[in-house]
Amino acid sequence: MIGIFLINILMALAWGAVTGSFAFVNLCFGFVLSAAVLFTIREQVGTGGYFRRAGRVFSLAMLFVYELVLSAWRVARIVLTPDITYLKPGIIAYPLTVDRDFEITLLANIITLTPGTLSVDVSQDRRVLYVHVLNVPDPQALIDEIRDGFERKILEAFR
Repeated sequence: MIGIFLINILMALAWGAVTGSFAFVNLCFGFVLSAAVLFTIREQVGTGGYFRRAGRVFSLAMLFVYELVLSAWRVARIVLTPDITYLKPGIIAYPLTVDRDFEITLLANIITLTPGTLSVDVSQDRRVLYVHVLNVPDPQALIDEIRDGFERKILEAFR
């Protein structure tokens, strides 16, 4: 997969050399154009897995954007509400299914970048991620949401 990605980048750089412009927009266009060429010849060169993984990574990115907007809305409502006595902040212990360093780091960063949550620590055995949550009335529901959302998408994209 990495080899095909590098070929895609090299083809984008070749596009920049042929057109005489290494502007970011032109290189992005060259990347998309070379991806289209690789997609066209995917059966001959065996790049089908590259595009399946790219689709899964895109799906993870779209889930992140959706959750980012939803969480930002929730936090904005909390901030604008004069009575915050209903809030139940806390730290939950999230049991990890992912076990590779990259996957744990990605999950922790996605959680931290989502408003209202912050990854605090990972246990020594790398089986538990501790997450501070601004409002967690039902910890198990949040654990299920992370497991069925971000963690599942990370496993699909990178395994």
